[in-house]
Amino acid sequence: MTERASEKFTASEEIDLSPAPGARGAKGDVVLEVSGLDVTFPSADGPVRAVRGVDYRLHRGEVLGIVGESGSGKSVTSMAVMRLLPGTAQVKGSVRFDGKDLLTLSEAEMTRIRGSRIAMIFQDPMTSLNPVYTVGAQIAEAVRAHHDVSRQVAMDRAVELLDRVRIPNAKDRANSYPHELSGGMRQRVVIAIAMANDPDVIIADEPTTALDVTVQAQILEALAAAQDVTGAAMVLITHDLGVIAGQADRVMVMYAGKPVEVGTAEEVFYTPRMPYTLGLLGSLPRLDRPSERLTPIPGSPPSVVNMPPGCPFGPRCPKHTERCDESEPELRATTGAGHLAACHYAETLEGQEAADVFDSEVADHEALAGLAAAEGAGTGRDGEARA
Repeated sequence: MTERASEKFTASEEIDLSPAPGARGAKGDVVLEVSGLDVTFPSADGPVRAVRGVDYRLHRGEVLGIVGESGSGKSVTSMAVMRLLPGTAQVKGSVRFDGKDLLTLSEAEMTRIRGSRIAMIFQDPMTSLNPVYTVGAQIAEAVRAHHDVSRQVAMDRAVELLDRVRIPNAKDRANSYPHELSGGMRQRVVIAIAMANDPDVIIADEPTTALDVTVQAQILEALAAAQDVTGAAMVLITHDLGVIAGQADRVMVMYAGKPVEVGTAEEVFYTPRMPYTLGLLGSLPRLDRPSERLTPIPGSPPSVVNMPPGCPFGPRCPKHTERCDESEPELRATTGAGHLAACHYAETLEGQEAADVFDSEVADHEALAGLAAAEGAGTGRDGEARA
C-alpha cells in the first residue's frame, strides 16, 4: 500500500481496510489479466459479436486508456469484467484477478469483489445515483456493504471522501440529494463511492462525457487523486484522445470489438502504426498547429452483425488492398515488442501523418452527403419540416 493510502483513514479509524500481508503486491505487478474475452448478444438479425478476442494486462499503479468510436466495444469489455452484462450475453475467455477467474465465480463471490476490490465509475451519474437518498447515505452504504461498521462511522467516511474529491463544504453536501448538485459534483460523488473501499482496480467508463472542458479537468484531477490515495490501477475508457494523452500510461485502441493498436501513450500518439489510429489523431485539433486542417475518417464503423470479410476497417482505409479482404490482420509487434498493431501495412505508416494518408476532400464529400440525407429525412414531400 502507498504511504498516502496508509494514512487516509485518520478520520474514521474504526474502518480497517488494510489488505492481508502481501495481498497488494508491489507496484508494477499484474493485478488484472484479460485473455481472449469474447462477448456475443443474440438479436433478431443474428449474433452480435460486440467484443472479439480482447487481451490486456493491467499493472498495479498504471492507467490503461481504452479509446475508440462509439460501438467499438469499450464499455461492453468493462461490463464483462465486472460481470454486469445481462443474462442473455454469451461471455467467453478469462478475466483473472488475484489468482481467480472472475468469469467462473458465483454471484455471491463476485458481489464481495465488486465495489470492494474492483470499483467502477459509470459515465452518467444521474443513472448511477439513487434520487431518493442523499449522496452521503449512498457513499456510506458502499462502505457498510463490505465492512461491519456503524452508520455514524460510515457517514464520517463519506464526508471524508467528499472532501477528498474536492466537494466544498463536504459535511453539508453529504445531506444533499443528487438533483441538488451540478453534473460535475455528481460525478465526483460517484468517484467518491468508487474510492470508498480502497479498491485494487478502478474502471472509469467515460467519466467526462457531457461535461464542459473546465469541469472535465476537475474530474480528471479527482480521478488522479483517487488513484493516488488508493494506489489502484485504472482502466480509463473514453472516445476523447485529449483525455487519454494526459492521463494514460498505456493505450489500447479498439475498432469493431477488437484491439487494433496497443502501446505506451508515447508510441501510440507519436508513432501510430494503424491507419485507424492515425485517422483518430488527425481529427483532433492541436494547439501547436492551430491553422492545420482536420482530417476526418470517411465512412462509418461496420455492423458487428454482418462484419465485412478480412480487416473490418478495410472499407474506410486508404491503404486497403485485396490482401486486406483475404484475412483479418492480427496484432503484431511494430516499433517495439510492446507496440502492437493489427495492420498488414503498419511499416508503411512510418513518418506519415493523417493528411498524408487520408483524402480530406473525399471525407468532406461523404460528410456533406450524410448531412444532406439527414436533412432530407427531416422534411416531408412538400418540403415542410416534419413534426
